[in-house]
Amino acid sequence: MISHESIEKNLGLLIVLTILIVSVGGLVQIVPLFFQTSTTTAVAGLKPYTPLQLSGRDIYIREGCVGCHSQMVRPFRAETERYGHYSVAGEFVYDRPFLWGSKRTGPDLQRVGGRYSDAWHVAHLMNPRDVVPESNMPAYPWLDRPLDASAIQTKMRRLNLVGHGYTDKEIAEAPAALEGKTELEAVIAYLQVLGTHAPKN
Repeated sequence: MISHESIEKNLGLLIVLTILIVSVGGLVQIVPLFFQTSTTTAVAGLKPYTPLQLSGRDIYIREGCVGCHSQMVRPFRAETERYGHYSVAGEFVYDRPFLWGSKRTGPDLQRVGGRYSDAWHVAHLMNPRDVVPESNMPAYPWLDRPLDASAIQTKMRRLNLVGHGYTDKEIAEAPAALEGKTELEAVIAYLQVLGTHAPKN
């Protein structure tokens, strides 16, 4: 029989057993989530992102916005009073990769959709201090450039492999939907949909 002391003295065995225990523990916690409808079924009214919103989400990630703005309202009274209903998994079934996190250098953006006008978002992204004087967010003037639509159809097809459900017609029409659009418009389209299907308090 292997004793605790012998495991601690044998580094190789300790590493193997640690990896085994962590793997089993992780699987026990993670695997059941794939079979719970509350984590795999979209909330009422939620649809996959449009090509413009999908492009905006990619730019949001590229520019590092997620590093300062969380996309998760935690189930604490201080947060639900400020931001609304706490986040539920069904709001994020079309988010790949998911952007959950509680980092808040800037305010939570999960419930920003529809709260401000497009013009407000333009001003905020061009020079944040014009609308929020105390903001320490940098300006993003380079976003006012043409949107690259070359990869949108490939992206939508790949997302279909994990269940997004884009139709052939939607995929075929995606480049036309992005024609003449700017990166700025795409980011704003993405921000304007955030949290709009959240459960009501």
